[in-house]
Amino acid sequence: NGENHLHGGITGFNKVLWSADDITDPTLPVLHLRYLSRDGEEGYPGNLTVFLTFTLTNRNELKIDYEATSDKDTVINLTNHSYFNLAGAGNILGHQLTLFASRFTPVDSGLIPTGELRRVDGTPFDFRKSTAIGSRINETDEQLKRGNGYDLNWVLDAQGDGKPKLGARVIEPKMGRVLEVWTTEPAIQFYSGNSLDVSSHGKG
Repeated sequence: NGENHLHGGITGFNKVLWSADDITDPTLPVLHLRYLSRDGEEGYPGNLTVFLTFTLTNRNELKIDYEATSDKDTVINLTNHSYFNLAGAGNILGHQLTLFASRFTPVDSGLIPTGELRRVDGTPFDFRKSTAIGSRINETDEQLKRGNGYDLNWVLDAQGDGKPKLGARVIEPKMGRVLEVWTTEPAIQFYSGNSLDVSSHGKG
């Protein structure tokens, strides 16, 4: 992606064949995936062994656990990259979003964080109270223009103890569906699908 690295490279982990391990649980559906990224793959040093565990819980949760080890110092930042439209059709601009974050990380012209932690007060990035995603998406803020919509990282207010914290809540007011994102990480990326092919409808 120009001078930057995006999605793990030309062939990211989403484009490789993973091995599936049988860790059958009699009470919960669990999928355990394993991949070995060999030293030098996509320019990264080290033989990196990655484990992903997907669990569907009895509380209507999709739980994703990441684990990775390398035999050399390297860089890794694993994430889930799915998109959800809680209405099942149309756009997401009417979805009501809450982000439990008082600061976000502004980006430069290449969409790379500058290192600044900027307060959300008085900006289109203040989602501390439930707000429609589309209510301020067309404002003239430079950060919105750079991402052609929302494509930024918010620093979560709750930090620290390694236990999952509520990072985001989205409500679709017509259907009443609710999605919550809980994470052990210090920040959350919100992307409003600005570059998605509008002909790609996904599953209803």
